[in-house]
Amino acid sequence: MGYHKIGDHPPDGWPTWSYVPESSFAEQLHYLNENDWQVISLNTFLNGLVEPDTLPERAVLITFDDGYRSNLEVALPLLQRFSFPGALFVPTAFIGGYNAFDADIFYEPREPICTWEELRQLDQQGVAVQSHGFSHRHFSKLSLTEQVAEAVQSKTLLEDRLGKRIDAFSFPYGDDGLDPAQTESILKEAGYKAAFLYEGGFAEVLSERSYRLARIPVGSDTDIRLVLESKVPKEQ
Repeated sequence: MGYHKIGDHPPDGWPTWSYVPESSFAEQLHYLNENDWQVISLNTFLNGLVEPDTLPERAVLITFDDGYRSNLEVALPLLQRFSFPGALFVPTAFIGGYNAFDADIFYEPREPICTWEELRQLDQQGVAVQSHGFSHRHFSKLSLTEQVAEAVQSKTLLEDRLGKRIDAFSFPYGDDGLDPAQTESILKEAGYKAAFLYEGGFAEVLSERSYRLARIPVGSDTDIRLVLESKVPKEQ
């Protein structure tokens, strides 16, 4: 599942679809906990790409794009309440700053992005920090050289500042470029094990390429019960 912001919009801002209310997020986690959905870590998921039989049948990976501070202040305490792990994808050029990448493209309020220290806190407490590129640009609008730079720069910087291996990439805007096969080659060469789109529904690890993994986008009006139960065989 793919989230962006958890909690209220800023006092000088406005509500958009990407804001999932704190109460709704808590209800969603409670639903997962009470209905036998197993929330897995990123490492468990990545291992499952190699050995699919190791994944639970009702497995859920909770992800967050952009690295908003609300992920630390609002989402993390709720995840900890249920002992749920997660993964967070951050564009490294904006760490410690704001979501300037939204200014000319989406009608989104100005929101703070986590600092390096806040990212370390998230990572140490079960929310695996990974790459969302360097400058949060559409891959389909980048040259081959720029795509390489987005993949390599962000990975190198995150590994240096967080002191850990970076294995996963999330495409800004869910855009994996004009030539997905070429993009996959770039990410493999950079050392990534997997890459996520933003939409597409359920990630079928048995049939789907590891560098075009689908996600279920979650916003203010998403009913995850309806979405997830649509995937469960009737006999269950």
